[in-house]
Amino acid sequence: MSDIALRYCGQSFDVRVSKNDLELDDGLETSVIISLFTEKRVRPDELPFPETDRSGFWGDMFADIEGDEIGSKLWLLRREKQTSETLVRYEEYSKEALQWLIDDGIAATVGVVASFPNREQVDLLVTIQKPQGKVSFKYSITWDAEKARG
Repeated sequence: MSDIALRYCGQSFDVRVSKNDLELDDGLETSVIISLFTEKRVRPDELPFPETDRSGFWGDMFADIEGDEIGSKLWLLRREKQTSETLVRYEEYSKEALQWLIDDGIAATVGVVASFPNREQVDLLVTIQKPQGKVSFKYSITWDAEKARG
């Protein structure tokens, strides 16, 4: 099954266009991008103070399997301080969002390493072991240090 191909543009994402037409993606990258960077709906007790919006992807209303949700909880970390605990949560939330790759038999393993290469950035290195070999994707997220909770 093909999806509209998304591409990572350094700090944002865009659809791929070729010869004035949308490109399609039969690989994993579009699925990984959607899984990581779509905001998953959370329980009220998971919200950091003073947040009240539980977020969520509108497409979850039409899931083939009831309760099947798309996205990650990475959005919850946008105001956290840059600590080793925050990096662990980046890795946990990313792995949770990509677990479906293992559950659906697309990947044998999914690994994520998070790092703070500088004060205004968090990097995610995603490694997926498939039967045909290993693929990796790297994403850099701008860190809004001024909004970090004190």
